[in-house]
Amino acid sequence: MKSDVDFRPVILAGGSGTRFWPRSRKANAKQILALDGERSMIQQTVDRLSPIAKDENIWIVTNDLLAEKIAGQLAHVAPERILSEPAARNTAPAAGLMALVLERETPDAVIGMFPSDHVIGDVQAFQHVIRQGAKLAAAGQNIVVLGIHPTRPETGYGYIEGGNALSSGVFRVRRFTEKPDRQHAEEFLAKGNYSWNSGIFLWTASTLANAVREYLPETATHLAKIAEAYGTSEFERVFAQRYPKCENISLDYAILEPRSAMGEQKSNLYCIPAEFGWNDLGSWAALYQHRLQSGADEFANVLESGSTLVRDSQRNYVYAPGKCVALVGVDDLVIVETADALLVTTHARSQDIGKLVKDLQQRGDDHLT
Repeated sequence: MKSDVDFRPVILAGGSGTRFWPRSRKANAKQILALDGERSMIQQTVDRLSPIAKDENIWIVTNDLLAEKIAGQLAHVAPERILSEPAARNTAPAAGLMALVLERETPDAVIGMFPSDHVIGDVQAFQHVIRQGAKLAAAGQNIVVLGIHPTRPETGYGYIEGGNALSSGVFRVRRFTEKPDRQHAEEFLAKGNYSWNSGIFLWTASTLANAVREYLPETATHLAKIAEAYGTSEFERVFAQRYPKCENISLDYAILEPRSAMGEQKSNLYCIPAEFGWNDLGSWAALYQHRLQSGADEFANVLESGSTLVRDSQRNYVYAPGKCVALVGVDDLVIVETADALLVTTHARSQDIGKLVKDLQQRGDDHLT
């Protein structure tokens, strides 16, 4: 990162990754699993950011169940830079807290908000776009989001409607729409000026802090008290007392949608098209599609097991380390085995696994979640 941009990556790592059950659990969530290679998802996230950010400027927001394991995986990140939320409150309070903490010290620092569990195919292209976005964010009260070219009418992502293009290839944002229904997703895809919201944002600490004060005033009051206590002996007490009172809401709903309603000429919202092989690995089916590029057999089966026997079977994903797996006459299955659970579903229904986890919780099987 150029010396004139003080870049502070914030990695949001508090989710439980329920759609990757049974491998992902509350205390062993998706972001600390090695789903794509030998390093965990959060290790890969930090690896991508380390060349453009100082280690002491990297922050992690997670929870008590994961903090110790994350600290063990990220030994070069200072312990005081790993914050554990006392309650899950979605992305807006987590991001807002970091903005208010950093604003007190360096209001002009550019905060980059990053999910902890995405895959990036072209790391150099990713770093180039982040540098570009950080420079734009530092130039004023600008909010920068990275947009992904949509390839299907996906209803699980937010959408960014592009407005006027700037000479640099960046375009103004006309509107944010969070997770549309199928009909609207198809309309957005057909129009051609929409991007998927990658969940990666850049803004100065003061820009984000002011947005939280504007759109979440009650939450901002609690966050300000927590930020004031950061670095003192009172921090843990104030954090535990105040944070659960914050609104449970995402950045998209809390800030981006209402800010975009101001109109593209007034909102200071910008989108940079991201061409770096992005994949959020949102389900077992998505992981299967990703792994097809490098780890499939001649019948498009992706098999992670001790040994395999395959007869008249194709397009299956199997995770059963150390086991002999035999497939006979089955197609399009997802099979995942752990020490205490076995999942059998189809690619088409793999998005529903999160609902299954809720069912387990409702019937009292919390030890399985």
